Amino acid sequence: MRVLVVEDDRDLREQLKTALGDAGYAVDTADNGEDGQFLGETEPYDLVILDLGLPKVDGMTILKGWRSQGRSMPVLILSARDRWSEKVEGLDLGANDYLTKPFHMGELLARVRANVRRTSDQVSAVLESGDLMLNTATGQVTVGGQPIKLTAYQFKVLDYLMHHRGRIVSRAELTEKIYAQDHERDSNTIEVFIGILRRKIGTDRIVTEKGLGYRLVDPAAANG
Repeated sequence: MRVLVVEDDRDLREQLKTALGDAGYAVDTADNGEDGQFLGETEPYDLVILDLGLPKVDGMTILKGWRSQGRSMPVLILSARDRWSEKVEGLDLGANDYLTKPFHMGELLARVRANVRRTSDQVSAVLESGDLMLNTATGQVTVGGQPIKLTAYQFKVLDYLMHHRGRIVSRAELTEKIYAQDHERDSNTIEVFIGILRRKIGTDRIVTEKGLGYRLVDPAAANG
C-alpha cells in the first residue's frame, strides 16, 4: 500500500514516514505543495496525508485540483487550523478525514487504516499481470493460482513494479521508494530482491533494461 505525505515540517514529516513505514506502508514524501500536487497527479496512491499550510501551493488548492481531475484516492488532512468552518470546507472539497495538530500517532494510523479499508471495499485491491496476481489488501501473491511466499521487502519491490507494469523503473527509483529510512538504503540489495523474485514468479516476468532498470511484463502477452 502506497501513502503520500505532503508536510513542510521536517520533523513531523520524518516521524510520519517512519511510523507509516514501520506499519508496512510504502511512503513517498513532499515538503511543499507544488511537489505534492505533482506526485498526486502522476503516481497511484492508496492514501494521501495532506497538510494545509504548505509553501508554493496550499493544501486546499491541491485537494480541489485533484478532485476536479477525478482523482479519488482518500485524502486525510492534517492541519493546525481547528476552526469548524475550515474542517467543513476541507470535507466539502472532497477530503475523507480531518485531523487537527497536535495529534497522537496511534490515532493517525488508525484513521489511515480505516480510510484504506473503506476504499478497499469499493475498489479492487488486486493487481494483475497475466496469471500473476498481487493483493495489496491481504499481501497475498499468486502465480497461476498458486500462492507465492515473499518477505516484506520482496513484496514491496513487486508491488511497485506491478503498479508501474510496462514502464522501466530504475534501481535508484526502487531504492528510494522501497526503503523508508535513509540508513537502511542499499541499492545493491535491489538486485538481490529482483533475482529472488524471478526465481519465485518466473524468470521472464521482470526484464532488465541494461543501464536503465527493470520492467515488469506479461510473458504470455509478449510472446503472443
